[in-house]
Amino acid sequence: MRNLIMVAFVEPVAEGQVFLRTEWPLHITLVRFDLGNDDDTARFAALAEVPAKQALGTVLTVGADDRFGYRGSVPVSLVEADPALQALHDSLVQLVEELSGRVASPHHTRRHFRPHVSHHGEKRVNPGDAVVLDQIALVDMAPDGDRTIRRILALWELRK
Repeated sequence: MRNLIMVAFVEPVAEGQVFLRTEWPLHITLVRFDLGNDDDTARFAALAEVPAKQALGTVLTVGADDRFGYRGSVPVSLVEADPALQALHDSLVQLVEELSGRVASPHHTRRHFRPHVSHHGEKRVNPGDAVVLDQIALVDMAPDGDRTIRRILALWELRK
């Protein structure tokens, strides 16, 4: 199974970019999932292109700070509810299911989706900030079996 994730990057990235597991650029997780093989991954990327491109350009607003994870150990900035963001999330979850994939945390999907940007050290977004969905990506969580790095497999960008 391939461990994958769809995200909307808040910081600029490039297709094919590789980064350490501990050095994620700021992002909004859209759905984390597993798929069977490389063919399934390519099929998912092809099918995800339409909903990703439809969401590009959506302007989101950062809401209040919160804490997620075990005993609230992960500081995050919530992203205010937005119909376009929710539609993108729902479409991606549906694609994973159609391809017989497995969503990593199904209890945080669909109506329980809580979009947020995790803080990374001093890097963060702040309440009231506007975030534009200008880069949506499919990321491999363990390229070539290496769980210490991440690789951007596909990137859909807002034309500027």
